[in-house]
Amino acid sequence: MSEQHAWFKSYPAFVPQTVNNNKYESLAKVFDDVVSRYGDKIAFQNMDKTLTFNELKANVDSFAWYLQNKTNLKPGDRVAIQMPNLLQFPVAMFAVIKCGFVVVNTNPLYTPAEMKHQYKDSGAKAIVILENFGSNFQEIQAETDIETVIVARIGDMLGGLKGGIVNLVVKHVKKMVPAYDLPNAISFKSILSEGVGKKPTQITITHDDIAFLQYTGGTTGVSKGAILTHGNICAQLSQIDGWLTGLFKDGEAVVITALPLYHIFALTANCITFFNYGARNVLITNPRDMPAFIKDLKKNPFSLITGVNTLFNGLLNQPDFKDVDFSNLKVSLGGGMAVQDAVALKWQEVTGSPLLEAYGLSETSPAATINPTDGSHRMGTIGLPIPNTELKIFDDDKKEVPLGERGEIGIKGPQVMAGYWNRPDATADCMHEGFFLTGDIGIMDEDGFFRIVDRKKEMVCVSGFNVYPSEVEAVISSHPKVLEVGVRSEPDPKTTECVMAFVVKKDDSLTEDEIRDFCREKLTNYKVPKIVVFRDELPKSNVGKILRRMLK
Repeated sequence: MSEQHAWFKSYPAFVPQTVNNNKYESLAKVFDDVVSRYGDKIAFQNMDKTLTFNELKANVDSFAWYLQNKTNLKPGDRVAIQMPNLLQFPVAMFAVIKCGFVVVNTNPLYTPAEMKHQYKDSGAKAIVILENFGSNFQEIQAETDIETVIVARIGDMLGGLKGGIVNLVVKHVKKMVPAYDLPNAISFKSILSEGVGKKPTQITITHDDIAFLQYTGGTTGVSKGAILTHGNICAQLSQIDGWLTGLFKDGEAVVITALPLYHIFALTANCITFFNYGARNVLITNPRDMPAFIKDLKKNPFSLITGVNTLFNGLLNQPDFKDVDFSNLKVSLGGGMAVQDAVALKWQEVTGSPLLEAYGLSETSPAATINPTDGSHRMGTIGLPIPNTELKIFDDDKKEVPLGERGEIGIKGPQVMAGYWNRPDATADCMHEGFFLTGDIGIMDEDGFFRIVDRKKEMVCVSGFNVYPSEVEAVISSHPKVLEVGVRSEPDPKTTECVMAFVVKKDDSLTEDEIRDFCREKLTNYKVPKIVVFRDELPKSNVGKILRRMLK
């Protein structure tokens, strides 16, 4: 057995090692097929308002009809969507997809400069934006190609009196909508009204057509648009079908979506994959409001929750979380950053269900590896390659390293992007013999389980020895008095660099010396933080990932 197929030894018996990449024709076809199967079941829920699959389709058709008949958009044009988790998001997204347009997912909290880069780079012709961010868009619209501007309000789909009250409170009481002037903008709600009962023209869509331009976070350079085709996402659906065989009953799962839908993890795993299973998708608009979040969890006994380490850790540190009903919880899935062992152990203890780590990137649609769901998962690993996916570990010369040695993870599979939008050089730089080079340093063990050591560019070099921040973070996070931790390098005249730890206390009595002494018990001396800084909070991305490069 070759080293590159060592993972076959541990592959779950119930999972096919290969699946049919052509099982699904296009996302537009997936949408129509799902609606026909699950019609009157609830598809999405937000702020206690629900949409059945049939109701969702009626709204999607209305929106798609308007885009086709009342704008200058044509198949292949890019449409930006900039909003948090609201019912308006899946309506807009599926409508854009059905028209044969390309979704450009945009972080709602982007600055005007970040918005301008993404809209100019993508060549977006239209935008669906929440009014809360209209003032930022106003600043840069003239510098983009965007002609069609559709403005949504938070309460637009909550119905009658409730929707009106929410819009009133958001704008005039909470003052969450800065003044803006977009004179040619169309309201989201009026589009749905105008298109009532109307059907869009059916468009022929193939696997080669682009579904999403999914922009990377830009933490390793200029933000780039990963080209994800209908073929990429449809292949990912087939791959996940294989991995989750028998775990959920079609039409019965309840999924908690606290990660933002504009992020690739929630977009594919929650919004598309579990839509395909006929699940009820509970959208959480503001998961940082933990008391309100937990109230939603109590009202909706759930089968699956996805998140990042900081989200799970935050929930575990809320006293009321232990009172949630976990009787239906099959599995919890962590990604986006390393799931720390201390958090995974505590999650299992409190919920009675495993917290499994998965791995992927925007460039891979995103899943490449997932831990097995049959009880054979391994804490601290990112699991095994999903069906039709191959991983290799490469050295700096792009040669495969021997089994058990560290190197850069490369991924090959039908879910790997078609390239970076208008960046052939960047695309060529990240590909090698069909493998996407991730920039993540990893190890494969003899059973084929992969472990992330760290980002290639985030290693700390102490007197010529490499220190991986995630290793130090994992140790410090297991200290009972630590809530959160982030580690980065700091210049040092004696050792080139030293380890610097930023810590949020769970117990005010925690001291720097306690941190160092604790680390010395578990780490060699050069890995022990030379500098320990206490903070009230750590900088995070909008999906809750600690941003090491912003630790100052």
